[in-house]
Amino acid sequence: MTLIEELQWRGMIQDIMPGTAELLQKEMVSGYIGFDPTSDSLHIGSLVPILLLVHLQKAGHKPFALVGGATGMVGDPSGKSEERNLLSEEVLQHNQEGVRNQLARFLDFTATKPNAAEMVNNYDWFKDFSFLNFIRDVGKHITVNYMMSKDSVKKRLDGETGMSFTEFTYQLVQGYDFYWLYKNKNCKLQMGGSDQWGNIVTGTELIRRKAGGEAFAFTCPLITKADGGKFGKTEKGNIWLDARKTSPYQFYQFWLNASDEDAKKWIKIFTLLSKNEIEALLSQHETAPHERILQKKLAEELTCFVHSLAEYEFAVKASEILFSNFTADLLQSLTEEQLLQVMEGVPSVEISKQELNKGYDLISFLADTQIFSSKGEAKKMWQSGGLSLNKEKITVEKIQILNTDLLQEKYLLVQKGKKNYYLIKAV
Repeated sequence: MTLIEELQWRGMIQDIMPGTAELLQKEMVSGYIGFDPTSDSLHIGSLVPILLLVHLQKAGHKPFALVGGATGMVGDPSGKSEERNLLSEEVLQHNQEGVRNQLARFLDFTATKPNAAEMVNNYDWFKDFSFLNFIRDVGKHITVNYMMSKDSVKKRLDGETGMSFTEFTYQLVQGYDFYWLYKNKNCKLQMGGSDQWGNIVTGTELIRRKAGGEAFAFTCPLITKADGGKFGKTEKGNIWLDARKTSPYQFYQFWLNASDEDAKKWIKIFTLLSKNEIEALLSQHETAPHERILQKKLAEELTCFVHSLAEYEFAVKASEILFSNFTADLLQSLTEEQLLQVMEGVPSVEISKQELNKGYDLISFLADTQIFSSKGEAKKMWQSGGLSLNKEKITVEKIQILNTDLLQEKYLLVQKGKKNYYLIKAV
């Protein structure tokens, strides 16, 4: 398959400018995608543009990742219903550094390669561009009628909040990025999400009118979930690519919990597996959907791609701690950081460490921590053998909780029945 044929098969192309496929067949093409530094980490919504650049480079073309130091100061109105808060220069610089470091993990920046990836920051060419020069050299080439016809502008003008002049100019600023890269880096292709189509086309128009050149573009669809929920969002918020914001274990769990419908789409979009491998997985899944083969493979590929094989292996082990009859030895082997990763979302309660020094009566402990609503209920479960402490069955011989029971000298993991866990912290 050609690059465009493969991306279409994967469901990664929505709009495409005529002549784009032919250009990519004819020569090594430089293409770019812009990343908005509104945070110091990208989230999984950014994985599609990242993967477009990865596919572009794998096909022998040259990827440019543009970190929008200047556009980040303006705020993109596309898909937004209200004006965005503007960030300070210091915050933007911090965010740009974080985004730059993340992108360097996915693309090959080896300078000796003809199609080495490059990182650019539009602040570099905008910082000395005066307002008067901009409206004279750029603004005169694009009519207000042309800018008003864009969906991102029309929706906001028809809404209650309207649109500031700052956000109205965004498409000109982004359009100039494409022009600058065309003139200075021979960049002929821009890619992005389908909500960027209007801004991207403004760039191709500016290249045509100001430079007499021809530029090309395609966009990818915005990812949705089958249940109508927002992709990449959970009750806790965004799923980030930074392990400090979303632990590799939580990241793994997000993909593992994908619905069958979503997993069938996402295995094509988010992995670099070949068509044959994916079709074999889809076929296996149809035969035995209960085995969740697609979800497991999706979680494996993505956790290894964004984090590492070691983090993936830990995530699998961590899942087994909560979701299977795994041995207590594994629980004992975890560091405090790993233990807290696994137990995120598990109800937790604090007790006094002093109580454990003298031995804490088991039944009183179970009621005081509100694992059971009464001592009678706790006693019943204890006698029937339905309780575990640190993944070991509590027998009727055990009548006290002691300091020696603590994990990392601080924690106790109580399991009630098959699925109810409680993390107790001794302070």
